[in-house]
Amino acid sequence: MFAVVRTGGKQYRVAPGDKIVVEKLEGNAGDKVTLGEVLLAGEGSNLKSTDGLTVAAEIIAQAKADKVTVFKKRRRHNYRRKKGHRQQHTILRIVAIGDYKEVKKAAPKADAKPAAEAKAAPKQADSAAARAKETAEATASEHEASAVVGTPTENPAPDDGKAAKSKPAAAKKAVPAKAKAKTPSTKNAAPAKAAAKKTPKAK
Repeated sequence: MFAVVRTGGKQYRVAPGDKIVVEKLEGNAGDKVTLGEVLLAGEGSNLKSTDGLTVAAEIIAQAKADKVTVFKKRRRHNYRRKKGHRQQHTILRIVAIGDYKEVKKAAPKADAKPAAEAKAAPKQADSAAARAKETAEATASEHEASAVVGTPTENPAPDDGKAAKSKPAAAKKAVPAKAKAKTPSTKNAAPAKAAAKKTPKAK
């Protein structure tokens, strides 16, 4: 069943169990409130009379809306006014519409599928272990079949001397020895200052 109620100058379509936010009503959390201004009521497409019909609700909490900034300005007159506002609200839970109350749904019954799956799990584990065992046996038999019967043939390592002779001489590259560090030349060095002239000795 549903109803259309008016409170705080606004209309709300409600049903038992619904939660709505309305303009502030007097009361504390847990108090019972009766909404008497019912405009419409019905169930499905069938409408019912609203004579004497009331909607029972319970206050869940008193709350405030988001802050709204009110700013006024008159240009060229040095006039500015700034104010903030938070509208106060009341959160309601609809308990009943007239004699019609909320019908609590029964908890869903536990399906039998989980139990069947739990029983099937050990069987699947056993079958997986049997498959793994068969696979291990098959691989072991393949290894045995592929084993060579008799003495293995000799496969000597290549002779290093023959391999060295077969390489062309051009392939050998002489590694140049590191050049000796040259002493810095003095050709471009600035000439040393001339020694002071010696005065001739007096005779």
